[in-house]
Amino acid sequence: MTAPTPYLHLPGTAREALSFYAEVFGCGVTVHSVADLGRTDGPADAVAHGYLVDGPVALFAADTAGDEPAFGGSAGLMWSLLGTAAPGVLRSWFTGLASGGRVVAELERRPWGASDGQVLDRFGVHWLIGFEGEE
Repeated sequence: MTAPTPYLHLPGTAREALSFYAEVFGCGVTVHSVADLGRTDGPADAVAHGYLVDGPVALFAADTAGDEPAFGGSAGLMWSLLGTAAPGVLRSWFTGLASGGRVVAELERRPWGASDGQVLDRFGVHWLIGFEGEE
């Protein structure tokens, strides 16, 4: 891995989140439970480590253990997918991520010529999606 990759710690929703992201991005998921890894620091079926497989977006996730803090969107972090795919694909990802979440700013042409939008997905992850030029 040669680039920073988001690693979400979620409050018992890692399996659901990874499945959701795999559907949005059209890829697979690999999940290792606490029991699979021989750990005893959480429920046996909790996700100890999971990730998207063979897709256009790299993402890891795990369920929090003990008093470990869960991911919080309040840190001011936003995941950027600017120009990472064709405009139609980016629009599809925007719509998918918005399902069950909240559109912060519609994906539309901006005064500076680019198109972008923001969505807060159902797991509290803030995404910036956009592209340069025409569709």
